[in-house]
Amino acid sequence: MVSHTARLSSSEIGGLWAVFLQEDMGIRLLEYFLHHNQDEEIKSVLEQALTASISRIQQVTDIFKEEGIPLPDRLTDEDVDLSVPPLFYDAFALSFVYSVGRMNMINMGFVTANVARMDVLNFFTTIVKESATLYQDATTLMLKKGIYDRPPMIPYPNKVEYIEKQSYILGLGKKRPLNTAEITEIFFNVERNYFSILICTAFLQIVKDKEIRKYIKEGKKISEKQIQVFNDLFMREELLGVKPTTMAVTDSQAAPFSDKLIVLLFHSLNAIDITFLGHALSLSMRTDLAAHYQKFILEILLYGEKGFNIMVNRGWLQMPPHAPNRRELEGLT
Repeated sequence: MVSHTARLSSSEIGGLWAVFLQEDMGIRLLEYFLHHNQDEEIKSVLEQALTASISRIQQVTDIFKEEGIPLPDRLTDEDVDLSVPPLFYDAFALSFVYSVGRMNMINMGFVTANVARMDVLNFFTTIVKESATLYQDATTLMLKKGIYDRPPMIPYPNKVEYIEKQSYILGLGKKRPLNTAEITEIFFNVERNYFSILICTAFLQIVKDKEIRKYIKEGKKISEKQIQVFNDLFMREELLGVKPTTMAVTDSQAAPFSDKLIVLLFHSLNAIDITFLGHALSLSMRTDLAAHYQKFILEILLYGEKGFNIMVNRGWLQMPPHAPNRRELEGLT
C-alpha cells in the first residue's frame, strides 16, 4: 500500500468506519442468501455483491492498520445459522441486492463528497461505481423475472410552463397534481417500506425475545402507515397505488440470524429511512407532502431511539470514533 503523509480527517475516519460495519453485516447476509439460493442468475448477482463487500473490508483494514486505528468488532459465525431452513425465497435476495445498490449509490455519494485524501477518495468513488453496476444488474434481472414495479407513468409534457400562483405549494383545499419529483419520492418511499414489511414479517416468525418482538411490530406498523398515506395520495391523483410484487418470506420459524444482527440491521435501516425522507422533503413543494415527511421523520427518530436503547442495554452498539473531551483532559470536568 502507498504511504500517505496526510492524516485521515474526521470525515474520512467516520466514513471508513461506517462502511466497515455496513459491509461486515452485508457479508453475513449475502453468505446466507448464497447458501440457500437455487437460482443461477440471482447467484451471479449475489456473488458480485459479496466479492465487492469482502474487498471493501480488506481495503478499510489496510488503511486503518497503516494509520494505527483499531478496527470495529465484527459479527461472528454465531450471528448466522446456515443449517436452518431458508427464511426467504430467492426473489427476496435479489430485491436485497437491488435495494443495497440503490442505497449505496446515494449514501456513498454523500460520503465521497466529504473526503479528500486520494486513497480514500478513490475507495469511495469505486464504491459508487460498483454500486451503480450492481443496481443496474439487479434491476435488469428483476425486469427479466417480472418482479420490478415501475413508477407511475404520466403523459409527456408538450410545452414549457411557469408557476404563476402561490397556490402551487398549498396542500389544503384544491391541490394541484403531483409533479414528477414528488411522484418519484412517494413511489420509492412506498417501495422501501414494502421491503421493510417483508423483513419485519420474516423476523416476527423467528424472534422470541419479547422486547425485540415489540420493537419489530412497531416498526412494521410505521411502514404500514407510510404505505397507506402515500398510496392514498396516489389513488386520489388516479395514479394507482404501489403493490408488492411477491411475498418473498417462507413459513420457517427457525432463526437463521441472532437478535443482535437483527436489531443492528433495523438500526441501519432507520438511518436510511431518515436520509430518504429528508431527501423527499427537500424536493416536495406541496405543503401537505412536507407535513407527512416531517411527521414520519420524527416518528422514525423516536422509534430509532428505542432500538438504540436495546442495543446499548445489551452491549451491542459500538461507539463511533469521536473527538477528545478537551475539558476532561484539562481537568475542568
